[in-house]
Amino acid sequence: MLPDELKTRDRWVRRSADKAPLTVAGMAASSTDPRTWSTHKDATASTAGVGLGFVLSEEDDIVCLDLDHCLNPLTGRVAPWAAVILRDAGTTYVEVSPSGDGLHIWGRADVRQGRRIRRPDGTAVEIYGTGRYIAMTGRRRGSCPSILADLSVVVSTLTA
Repeated sequence: MLPDELKTRDRWVRRSADKAPLTVAGMAASSTDPRTWSTHKDATASTAGVGLGFVLSEEDDIVCLDLDHCLNPLTGRVAPWAAVILRDAGTTYVEVSPSGDGLHIWGRADVRQGRRIRRPDGTAVEIYGTGRYIAMTGRRRGSCPSILADLSVVVSTLTA
């Protein structure tokens, strides 16, 4: 179940197969134009595209840490570097990304400038808080809760 903190915000879009944001009517949506966003209810009811997306906005401090290529889709095993980030994030909402081999860690922090941190092994951690949308799957990781934790310390550590 998605966190109410996300569902109650009117910042939902649909997404195409290639992850482009769409309005509930199937037109191009924008991560910076609120006129193209919708309620969770309307986005869920729409059949446009292949799934949902949530828009990150400067209206609040909701952030998403996007961990690429850190999850073995067959075993569910998390790469050691990602396990450290998950541990440090604490009790917060985490879902499997659309690719099936990444994770989206949701929480709260002051992130005004998105960052992509390339790791030495070629994997990446992306940190976003505004002006982006994140493809949602609703595929909760394990027994994570439907709440958003404070990720300020994790973000500070990753961006130091």
